[in-house]
Amino acid sequence: MKVAVAFDHRGVKLRERLIRELASLRHDIVDLGTDTDAVQIDYPDKAREIGEAVLAGDAERGVLVCGSGVGAAVAACKLPGIRASICHDVYSAHQGVEHDDMNVLCLGSEVVGPELAADLVRTFLAARFGGGDRYVKRLQKIADLERMSHA
Repeated sequence: MKVAVAFDHRGVKLRERLIRELASLRHDIVDLGTDTDAVQIDYPDKAREIGEAVLAGDAERGVLVCGSGVGAAVAACKLPGIRASICHDVYSAHQGVEHDDMNVLCLGSEVVGPELAADLVRTFLAARFGGGDRYVKRLQKIADLERMSHA
């Protein structure tokens, strides 16, 4: 799978572990940076980059890391078609894909450590959207909300 990854200056502390995990799983990595905490990088910029990569088909899913995961998720969800969420537990990481077709996983580098982050990424990428009428109906309602907010 092609997976886009992006980190702001606070999220970069999980970068090495997550890149290593994706490589070990043989995913194609679309690296949107950053690789240093020396320069402040705003998470909305990274959210836009990762969202655009997913929406353009350059990546099937994305992993976006900031300090708490909150700002990353809020910003990424502003892009119509991006379904992003913070997941700091494995249940949410797979259920978000299975029921909600989540396509961007947001993590907080100040909330989860490197090994849990790797587990969350593994779980997120292994999960598949289950389809089913009730889930598809709910996704249609989300798409309706997106159209309303951009009308």
